[in-house]
Amino acid sequence: MESQVRGGTRWKRFAVVMVPSVIATAAVGVGLAQGALAASFSVSGQQFKVKAAHLEGEGFAQYGGIDEVYTSVKGDKKTKVPVAISSFDTATITKMCQSVKTEIPLVGTFYLRLDAGTNPKKPVKAENLYIDVAQLDADARFEDIDIGVAVRNKSRGPDVKEGESVLPGGFAQQARKADLYNVEQTAWATTAGTFTLNGLSMRLGTDAKMECY
Repeated sequence: MESQVRGGTRWKRFAVVMVPSVIATAAVGVGLAQGALAASFSVSGQQFKVKAAHLEGEGFAQYGGIDEVYTSVKGDKKTKVPVAISSFDTATITKMCQSVKTEIPLVGTFYLRLDAGTNPKKPVKAENLYIDVAQLDADARFEDIDIGVAVRNKSRGPDVKEGESVLPGGFAQQARKADLYNVEQTAWATTAGTFTLNGLSMRLGTDAKMECY
């Protein structure tokens, strides 16, 4: 996606779209290295929930994209869904929760929940954070915000996440800094170059109260 000069501002990314949920068996993958989490949270054909008391991000941008999600238990069928991709160069997150509901035929319903950053003095820290959003509710404050149109470059420049498909011509915005409070969102995927999850707690169970909200 090429950068577009608009009123002296160089364009990067964004368009917000609501997407329907697709019900399927879920799976979550996480990679751990030297105390920091190089992470990819993905759910097969299903959205998952994310909640945070406060997300403070630098180098914020949003743009529309297309995700491919699996819609079969065998993982042999895919469908394309529009998403709003939120990206941050760096971010700190207080009281972060991620949960996914998994329905396994003939077995039952299970919930996987991750909590981290519960101590305000030791928040979650992330670099090169991308969230493929289906729905978002929050109180937001942006600094040095710029709004315009997203444009895609055939060379898929460094501002575009690897493997994603951008919606060119969509409404786009970027900001030097973004503060999001009381965040509740559903997402198709969360990826980061580095995720440092201070105070990480992971639980698996059958109680519906384990969902973040």
